[in-house]
Amino acid sequence: MADSSPALLIEGVCKRFGSLQALDHVSLQVAPGEFFGLLGPNGAGKTTLISAMAGLSRPDAGSIRVMGHDTVADYRAARRNLGVVPQELVFDPFFTVRETLRIQSGYYGLRGNDDWIDEILARLDLTAKADSNMRALSGGMKRRVLVAQALVHRPPVIVLDEPTAGVDVELRQGLWAFVRDLNRQGHTIVLTTHYLEEAESLCGRIAMLKQGRVIALERTADLLARRMQQTLRLRLGQGAALPPELRARARATPDGRIALTVDSADEVAACLARLHAEGVLFDDIELAKPALEDVFIAMMQEAA
Repeated sequence: MADSSPALLIEGVCKRFGSLQALDHVSLQVAPGEFFGLLGPNGAGKTTLISAMAGLSRPDAGSIRVMGHDTVADYRAARRNLGVVPQELVFDPFFTVRETLRIQSGYYGLRGNDDWIDEILARLDLTAKADSNMRALSGGMKRRVLVAQALVHRPPVIVLDEPTAGVDVELRQGLWAFVRDLNRQGHTIVLTTHYLEEAESLCGRIAMLKQGRVIALERTADLLARRMQQTLRLRLGQGAALPPELRARARATPDGRIALTVDSADEVAACLARLHAEGVLFDDIELAKPALEDVFIAMMQEAA
């Protein structure tokens, strides 16, 4: 197979569940060695698409190829070239961590895989838990084992479906260091995440899905460049409230601040002057460049 062939090729994929059109003519391709983001709100079709990539469900129309292998006509080869970290915590409660990884190796016909298993355990900080039963692990530890299972056969394409959901910061940092290393070694990474700052820092290109359709497919830098506005973030003082005309265009941020989109330095000055005129006090102020979260929210609203 030529080096120029896509690692992942998705062409016109459709999938319906009853009256729900989960995927609507989805087409995209991911190059070998790329770090690719697949973003969208809940119900956008991301997990349905990943299930089709893994051969767990068949598209009603269209095709998916993993390293040139069709996921329906050449299922075994396609699956051998793919490692998937699922969103759900699925595990067998009767085995230890090491036994789980050895069994997973056996699914792919791999014997004598212990050196690689030991390396995965070390990189995911699971060595101390290698002989622990799966049901005795915390949720974060179980998620690490899911990552290890996806990597045990050294697949060239790795799909991470919300891999850091509900895990601590330390694991998140360690996981991304490991995944970056795999990407530098040539592995193709496809990531879905609700932590958009992760996608912004990791992914070279991003596809955005909404209601089963691709509404954006661009380089991350180009997506950010499309939004030239900056964001004025304020932490209001106790009991303070924005004037009505500013309140109408403001949104709350997860850290309890107020965010206002501004087009120019003059508009920043005008906003601050308005706040001063109304006697609105604030404890903190920040002028931020466009973030992927801002672009994502705007594009979802436009697509609606």
